[in-house]
Amino acid sequence: MSEIPACLRCGMENTYPDGMVYICPDCGYEWPKVVAKIEEVTTVVRDVHGNVLHGGDSVVVIKDLKVKGSSIPLKQGTVIRNIRLVDGDSEHIEGNSDKIKGLVLKVCFLKKA
Repeated sequence: MSEIPACLRCGMENTYPDGMVYICPDCGYEWPKVVAKIEEVTTVVRDVHGNVLHGGDSVVVIKDLKVKGSSIPLKQGTVIRNIRLVDGDSEHIEGNSDKIKGLVLKVCFLKKA
């Protein structure tokens, strides 16, 4: 069974298919089915300044961060190389620093190097 996506404009889930488009009766917005499939698959990950991040990029920590499970804090200016994007999550990335391995970091504390 295919799931009908929520409205892209207002977020209401009261949408229905009509031929090659989806229609939202709440706000009247119509969009093609192809667009709905593309937006579900792709998530754009942006750093604190709005730059798009890709897998393999390097980022810099903009603030001292405490790391759970470690006594070593992550200092401002630390470079995280070769980041990995988390599938379906635009707010977190995975990476390693020189001293701490297996980090999961929020992108609001990172800028692209």
